Amino acid sequence: MGTDRTSRLRRWRWPIGILAFLVLAEIFLRTYYGFCDAVLLREDPHYEYIAEPSQDRWRFRHHIRYNSLSMRSEEPDSAAVVLLGCGDSVINGGVLTDQDSLATTLLSDRLSETFKRKVQVLNISAGSWGPDNCTAYLEHTTVPTAKAIVLFVSSHDAHDNMSFKKVVGVKAGFPKEQYRSAIVELVDRYLLPKIWKRNTGLDSDLGIDKHEEAFNPGFTGMKEYAETRGIPFVIFLHAEASEIRSGVYNAQGQEIIRFAREYGIPLVMDLDHGVGTDLLRDKIHPDEGGQRKMAEILFRDIMQRPEQYGLAGPQE
Repeated sequence: MGTDRTSRLRRWRWPIGILAFLVLAEIFLRTYYGFCDAVLLREDPHYEYIAEPSQDRWRFRHHIRYNSLSMRSEEPDSAAVVLLGCGDSVINGGVLTDQDSLATTLLSDRLSETFKRKVQVLNISAGSWGPDNCTAYLEHTTVPTAKAIVLFVSSHDAHDNMSFKKVVGVKAGFPKEQYRSAIVELVDRYLLPKIWKRNTGLDSDLGIDKHEEAFNPGFTGMKEYAETRGIPFVIFLHAEASEIRSGVYNAQGQEIIRFAREYGIPLVMDLDHGVGTDLLRDKIHPDEGGQRKMAEILFRDIMQRPEQYGLAGPQE
C-alpha cells in the first residue's frame, strides 16, 4: 500500500509542479512587469485612434497615465499657463517611459519653478500619429486655452498621412481590451510575433506606419489652427539615428525645414544641440535621457525667446 501511495504521488509531482510554476509566473508577470495592464486604445473617425481616457497603468515597471481628454498628462488646471505639445510616439514615450520622465512632464515642472506659477505642457500624442492626426484632435476636442502650440515631429512625418486603416484591436500594438492571462499575453503579443515575425502594425525600421504621399496637410492645419486663435506655433524637429550619424536631416526633414522657413514658423532642431544616438532606445525613440534632452533644449529656447511661446519673462 505504501508503494502504491508513493507511486501516485510521483505521478502527480510533475502536474502539480507545472501548475505551481504557471501560477507563480502569472503573479510575477502581473505584479512585476504589469502584464494585463496595457494602455488601451479606441478608434476615432476624425484622427484614427487615441488612448482611452482616464487610464492609470503600471506597465514594464513604469507608471503611465492619461487624463480625461486622452492626453498623457495630468488633468488640465484652469489656473495654469498652458502650452500644447502635440506629436507621436516620440513625445508620448510609450510604456517604456515613466510619466515623470516624459519631456513634457519635465518641462512643465521646470517652467513652473522658473515662472513661479503653474505651467502645464500638455501631451497630446499617440504612436504613429502625424501632424494631421494632431490637427484633427484639436479641431474635434475642447482643449484648454493655450499660450502656444509646439508640434514635435521627425523627418518621416513629412509624408506620414492618415490612412484610417483598422488597427485598434487588430494589431498587437493597438489593444482595445486586456488579456485575461499574463502568460497568454506574453506568448501571443511578444513571443510568437518574434518567432513568426508577425506584423505588429509598426514599420520595422522606424516604428511608424509610413505612407509615401503628399506633404502632410497637418502642418498647414496646425499653423492655421494657431493663427485662428492668435497664438504662436513652434515646430520641434527630432532627428532620427541615421540623421544624427550623418549630421544632417534627410530629404523629408528638409521639406519640413523649408515649410517652416517659408511661413516664418519658429523651428527648433535638436541636431543643433548636440544630440547623440546614445539618447535613443532604437532608431528613432528617445530613452529617458533623450526625453530629458528634449526638455532641456526646449526650455533653453523658451528662456531665450519667451514671447515666441506666448510667455512673459520669468517672475522675480
